[in-house]
Amino acid sequence: MTQPFVVLLLEDEPADAHLVRIALRENRLLVDLHVACDGVDGLQYLRHQGNHGNAPRPNLILLDLNMPRMDGREFLSVLKADPALSDIPVVVLTTSDVERDVVASYHLSAAGYITKPVDLTQFTAAIRGLGDYWFSLVRLPGSLP
Repeated sequence: MTQPFVVLLLEDEPADAHLVRIALRENRLLVDLHVACDGVDGLQYLRHQGNHGNAPRPNLILLDLNMPRMDGREFLSVLKADPALSDIPVVVLTTSDVERDVVASYHLSAAGYITKPVDLTQFTAAIRGLGDYWFSLVRLPGSLP
C-alpha cells in the first residue's frame, strides 16, 4: 500500500484521540487520520459541510459511542440509512463493554466492536490488530490501484 488509508475518528475526548494517533504512529500504520468531535461534526465531515469542504472520503470510520450532541448510536443509524455513505465500514472503538451496546452496534450495521483497553500497551496492540485486519487483509471499496 502506497496511499495512506483515510480514517475518520469520531471521538469527543482529545486525550483518547491523541492515544489513537500515538498507537497508529507506533504501529507504523500509513493512515491519514481526521477527527470529528461528535456525530454532528462527523456527518458534516462526510457531507462536506461547514469547514469540511475538501474532506477526503474515509476508508474506515472509528466511532466512540458516548459523545455529546449526537452520540455514536445515533450517528451509526443516520450513516447507515444514507445510501451515499452506508458502504463506509464503521468500527466502534469505545470504553463501553456493556453487552447491549455491542448488540445495538451490530444491529446498526457496525463492522466491528472494540472495547478500548485502559493500558497503553494493550491499546497499542488493539490498534495494531485493527490495522493488520483493515489495512492489510481486507479489501475495501476503492482500494485497488
